[in-house]
Amino acid sequence: MKDQITHPPDNTDHSVAKQKFRITNWSTYNKALINRGSLTFWLDDEAIQAWYESATPSSRGRPQRYSDLAITTVLVIKRVFRLTLRAAQGFIDSIFALMNVPLRCPDYTSVSKRAKSVNVSFKTSTRGEIAHLVIDSTGLKVFGEGEWKVRKHGKERRRIWRKLHLAVDSNTHEVVCADLSLNNVTDSEAFPGLIRQTGLTIPGSVTMNCAAKKSARLFLPEKVRVTGPVNMQTVTVQWLISE
Repeated sequence: MKDQITHPPDNTDHSVAKQKFRITNWSTYNKALINRGSLTFWLDDEAIQAWYESATPSSRGRPQRYSDLAITTVLVIKRVFRLTLRAAQGFIDSIFALMNVPLRCPDYTSVSKRAKSVNVSFKTSTRGEIAHLVIDSTGLKVFGEGEWKVRKHGKERRRIWRKLHLAVDSNTHEVVCADLSLNNVTDSEAFPGLIRQTGLTIPGSVTMNCAAKKSARLFLPEKVRVTGPVNMQTVTVQWLISE
């Protein structure tokens, strides 16, 4: 991990308490929840005109029928609705039929071949075991003191800062969990709370360098299991965290 464990456990909760709001406009609130499930597709004239490839090919071979826009659209819809390529093709064709649009979805074989050539990327969700969890923090500067406060007490010379602690999977670059705290809270102090948020099994390695740097445990794991060969240099352990 990026941040070495160097502090004893601290049971004090440094996180900023989340404000609770009382709902008074239930009619509007319920309608907003219902509208979350509504589905609307907007297809402008420019997208219709650019659906098929119109550029002259610069190399030999069969010209492409569908543009990069069409391939990207299929990949995005496939990802959002978690469809297979064949199901995405049928889904888009049915939408075009309902909208009475004279377009056809690219066949799944063309989408599969051209998926690597278009400029589209998706975040890979972390599932199962995390190999390496990188923990770091960044400062957030709080603006907007309020007109009454500035008029009553004057403008603060020192702005208010908050610290955002992030735990990132080093393989997928996904932000697995996060926590907001005061600016005097270290990553080591926020570490136990971040680990408990993951709810996943995280293997870690304890080396002789940790002892040389006088590192101390943040907290005692409830269960520790040896998963690798034990020697004088490295001991690999499994951290199983439960509430």
